[in-house]
Formats: sequence, C-alpha cells, structure tokens
Amino acid sequence: MIMEMKMRTGEAHEAVGLGLMSGTSLDGLDMALCKYSDFDKKFTYSIIKCSTIEYDDLLKQRLKQSDAISGQNLAQLDHDFGVLMAEKVCQFLADSELKPDFIASHGQTVFHQPGQGMTLQIGSGAALAAGTGIPTVCDFRTVDVALGGQGAPLVPIGDRLLFGDYAACLNLGGFCNISFERGNQRVAFDIAPCNMLLNTLAARVGKSYDKDGASARTGYMVDSLTEKLNSLSYYALQGAKSLGKEWFDAEVLPLLDVPRATPEDLLRTSVEHIAVQIGKVLTDNHLPSVLVTGGGAKNSYLMDRIRWHAPETMVVIPDEKTVDFKEAIIFGLLGWLRLRGEVNTLASVTGASRDSVGGAVYL
Repeated sequence: MIMEMKMRTGEAHEAVGLGLMSGTSLDGLDMALCKYSDFDKKFTYSIIKCSTIEYDDLLKQRLKQSDAISGQNLAQLDHDFGVLMAEKVCQFLADSELKPDFIASHGQTVFHQPGQGMTLQIGSGAALAAGTGIPTVCDFRTVDVALGGQGAPLVPIGDRLLFGDYAACLNLGGFCNISFERGNQRVAFDIAPCNMLLNTLAARVGKSYDKDGASARTGYMVDSLTEKLNSLSYYALQGAKSLGKEWFDAEVLPLLDVPRATPEDLLRTSVEHIAVQIGKVLTDNHLPSVLVTGGGAKNSYLMDRIRWHAPETMVVIPDEKTVDFKEAIIFGLLGWLRLRGEVNTLASVTGASRDSVGGAVYL
C-alpha cells in the first residue's frame, strides 16, 4: 500500500501518478499520467499520456467569479468542480493500459493571501477520489501557509529533483516564476504577472491570447505605463514572495487605463515589462542556463525580448509536452512524496518556519 510508505535508500521504487493542474489563466485542466522512478533519491519520470481539457464558457465564468460569490455558492462550486474533474479523469483514463496509483490535484486558486494566513484552492479532493476510486492528494499549500510561508511556489522541489541539469527553471503561466540553487538551498519566487496580464489585454482585441505576440509586435511603447509597472512595490521585496489574482486586480489592472493607448500598445509595453523583470533576475543571479515552460514559452515575441534582456543566459525551450505539462508532471511528484511522508515543500522557497509535507489525502 502506498499510503505513508517509508522508502529505504539504495532501492529502486516506482509509481504511476496522475498530476492535475488548473492555473490562474483558466486555460483548462492539464492532466499528465507519468511513471515516476526513484533510485537512492535520484528521480526520473516518463510521460505515459497527457491532455488538456478546455473549460466551457460557463465553468470558466464561474471560476473567474469565484472570489466574489457567497460562501454557499463557493462550497457548491468546490463540489461541482471536483465532480467535473473526476468525470474528465475517468474519460482520460478509459483507454489507458496503465492506471495511476494516485491522483495529485493542484485545484483552482480562489484566494491566496498568505500574509493573512489564507489560501484556498477548490476542486473537492473527496469528490475526485470518490468519483474515480483512486487515492487523491490535494490542498498542497495550506500547511506551508500555517507555518508562516507563502504557500508558493511549490514546483521548485520538482525543479530540483527532475530538472536539476539546468541552472534555473522559469515558468511562464498566469504569473512568471523562477527557481534556482543559491549555495546549497533552492530559492524561488514569482517574478511578475505574465499571461494573466497579456490575456487580459488580448481580450480587448477579441482574442483569448496573443498568439506569438503578433499584436504586441505591432504596438508602440507607452513610457508612462512602463514607469508605473516597473515602480510596483512588489519588485523591491526581497526573499520569499508570491503573487495572486488579488494583487493583480488591485495593483496592475488600474494601470491599464491609459488614454489614447491602443490595446496593441499596451501589449507591447507589457511584454517588454515582463521581459525586463525576467532579464533582471537572470542577469543579477548570473544564471548560465534556464529551462522555460508554460504557455508563455510559445510566445515567440516574449521569448525574443527575454533573450535580449538576458544575453548571457542560454534560454532553453524543451519539447512541447514538457512546455505544456511540466507543472502537472511535478504535482504528480509532489503527490508521490506526500504519500511517502517525505518533504514536498521547501522553506527556503516559501519562507516558512520549516520544510513540510503538504497535502490532504482522500482514499
């Protein structure tokens, strides 16, 4: 039985896990079925099957408005989303020869205010376990927040264990975040808004996203917006730090009302802002290589600007499956570590009082 199994060193161990990831950009539910192997704490993985299930307009709207609904309606959405994920998982696994030993689900973030001791990801783990008959790990962030941490980012331990050949790992999702080794510690933090900002602006020209940065390329820089974005107080913070939708809504959205600036101008300026902030982190930390994943890695204009602002860093974009599913892959690993009773959240990353084993388990 996998639950709380302690692994002896010097032995090889394997498990099949299904990682589920639903990000702040609301692109859909990423599912990655992987075989994980561990020989004497050297971890590897292989992808068996992966897929993204897009959300219909109604669900996307419910999730988007989830931070402004009543407690009863939020509880109902938590249940409904868990049931939906269970249905999608069963469909995804229907023709798979290998079945997962466990599911590890990030859920959909509604609130993330670690300074107030609060973080909430919905998508009922109980409903997911009940609907699939598969042990499920969820609610990965709350233990770390209770220990005084940011509850984010969680992926860096997976960066260390699965992608340690690169000096740094950069994810370009709703927000962009990075992790790398400093001395003998893994450090990580959110850098800036990314797809959440770009997709908000793309919607103004009737697009769900700006493919290849095509609209941004046609715009002009808005100097006043550049100055305001770069002056955001978040960028002066040191140590463990993370961003959430609340911060974006309060600090960034109001800056986007710029008279006479076209959506293309705002996109161009925002791409440059993101690239400047990323380039500064890469350059200041003398990082020779960086693995880039997430939806933003497909934005060729954004990637061009990052390379421009970090000319000494080798920017590596891996195969498409890793680009699209790296976070789901790593959440599968986090679930396996949780079930083994081993650390899956690093205090050096989150600022918590100690490392922890995060995640609630439903059988």
